[in-house]
Amino acid sequence: MTPFIAEVIGTMLLILLGNGVVANVVLKDTKGNNSGWIVITTAWALAVFVGVTVAGPISGAHLNPAVTIGLATAGKFSWDLVPSYIAAQMIGGMLGAFLVWLFHKDHFAITEDEGAKLACFSTGPAIRKTSSNLISEIIGTFVLVFCVFYFADPSISLQADPTAKVGLGSIGAIPVTFVVWAIGLSLGGTTGYAINPARDLAPRIMHAILPVKGSSDWSYAWIPVVGPVTGAIIAAILYGFLK
Repeated sequence: MTPFIAEVIGTMLLILLGNGVVANVVLKDTKGNNSGWIVITTAWALAVFVGVTVAGPISGAHLNPAVTIGLATAGKFSWDLVPSYIAAQMIGGMLGAFLVWLFHKDHFAITEDEGAKLACFSTGPAIRKTSSNLISEIIGTFVLVFCVFYFADPSISLQADPTAKVGLGSIGAIPVTFVVWAIGLSLGGTTGYAINPARDLAPRIMHAILPVKGSSDWSYAWIPVVGPVTGAIIAAILYGFLK
């Protein structure tokens, strides 16, 4: 196990379980069909718990390019490692999305609603308005990354090299689980709280590749990338100022 592999596997599990619950709720004739927002937000939080538990001791379990960029901006993570971490997160996100499709393949086949099928891969706005949607993603990710700075302390790194270990897994998976749950419950209703470019862009790419009918909504795709990265940088700047 290396940090790269840990980020791949951790992000894969995050997307498999996170997008998996969306599929369970929105696809036709699943046993979880129409079980609602509480089920989705709870399972997404627990998906974070699983991913961080697996990857945390090895990579710090960033599982999110916005977290990686935010930590690097704050000087808590080496910029030299940022490209490999983001590459691993994107690969993991694509693998997780493929597994969601494979697992629910029969239900995708009988679901006619193309929007519901896209929701099993990527996020979309409840009300499509660029400025509002971007602000939602910025604020949601700001909350996540700002809290991560107070979870992650190099002095309690599990390895000798703290630059490779500062992240969501530095003190365990439970705190960030509750933060993601809170974000989903309180701030998730406007855009579906992507708060993670690898969570949205990587599965959206798989939606375009896999035999799933419907538009991948590429005109919206930049918002769950730019918004989270912007929110993470703002969180890093504020953290540095306050520190």
